[in-house]
Amino acid sequence: MDLLLPLIDALSYILILVLIALGLMIVFGMMGVINMAHGELFMIGAYVMVVCQSAGLPFLVGLLLAPLIVGLLGLLIEMLLIRHIYLRPLDTILATWGLSIALKQGIVLIFGPESQSIASPINEMITIGDFSYPLYRTLVMLAAILLIGGTFWLFLKTDFGLQARAVIARPDTAATLGINTRQLYRSSFVIGTALAGLAGALVAPTISVDPQMGLGYLIPGFLSILVGGAGPLAGVLVGGSAVGGANSLLTVWISPVAAQIAVFIMAILVIRLRPEGILGGRK
Repeated sequence: MDLLLPLIDALSYILILVLIALGLMIVFGMMGVINMAHGELFMIGAYVMVVCQSAGLPFLVGLLLAPLIVGLLGLLIEMLLIRHIYLRPLDTILATWGLSIALKQGIVLIFGPESQSIASPINEMITIGDFSYPLYRTLVMLAAILLIGGTFWLFLKTDFGLQARAVIARPDTAATLGINTRQLYRSSFVIGTALAGLAGALVAPTISVDPQMGLGYLIPGFLSILVGGAGPLAGVLVGGSAVGGANSLLTVWISPVAAQIAVFIMAILVIRLRPEGILGGRK
């Protein structure tokens, strides 16, 4: 029982990390866009819940509004900024890094620099013998599993996913075959940002909501992609499990700072030994 709680907490962190990294993977794998503002989109999803709580709206309304609002913001970002720098990774780093600063400072101006808290909509506990675990955290894990499964289904089992994989593999050839690559880029970017917003809304009651929260998930998200491999979607599962699991479990025995250092060392070793990631050579 002493080890069960850290294992479940690690699984919870892994699932949220994979959900965030999926959005990064979709945008990077298809468009070559390294979105440094992805963490801030995650943060905005959480702040949508702050606004909904202040307005007295039901929690489920916030869960619906968060991906919608962040997805619309993603559409605006794509139209005004991202579409001009497709497949130019160095330019996207600078542009989206500046965007992340602007979004973060906008939140500070509106809500202030102090942290906010979201009341959990469900306070019940799941009890099995001597073991108890919050019901809401369990539901968040189930929701994350469904969202991850739905995203994999969308990109692996539908016509949209088939076209998306064609654009990822051979964008020029896909365009000559009549695939509207510009529309596909836009749709994929919106899906990636909406996933980030929904992830932020889901975890908002379990963490402190503040203007700096996005960075704490952005870096592990990128590490997950680098460790797992930026080619197949399954690389996110492998990388997220390795990075998230190692960070969560090591925190039980050593300090959080030492755990993060250990995770960085692990990531460096993987990247050194397998530059394409653990699954990077597979399709």
